[in-house]
Amino acid sequence: MVKIAVATEGIMVAEHFGHCSQYSLFTVADGKVISREVIANPGHQPGFLPNYLANLGVNCVIVGGIGARAVELFGERGIEVISGVAGPVEAAVNAYLRGNLKSSGSTCSHDHGGHEGCDH
Repeated sequence: MVKIAVATEGIMVAEHFGHCSQYSLFTVADGKVISREVIANPGHQPGFLPNYLANLGVNCVIVGGIGARAVELFGERGIEVISGVAGPVEAAVNAYLRGNLKSSGSTCSHDHGGHEGCDH
């Protein structure tokens, strides 16, 4: 079984991992979505979200932009990160399940007003 977390804004993949309003969690078995739930973003704190989502059983994260440190933390937990994704959440998950969604490897590089790097 696989659990996919998609950073979500409305029905679209969010541009910013840690600052999205919610996460869509998809449980997949035998290549098919068997359940979906939406959870509110519990808040952006450096290093928190990778642990939080790992504890929910997430194996893969799909997002528009994400910080290099967050990618590193997910990697340490064996969680795949697919970044550089745009468009509807459902379409992104379906593309992933078909093997057609690849990470651009892009990480966030915008200014966070004094933060030491981007961890979202």
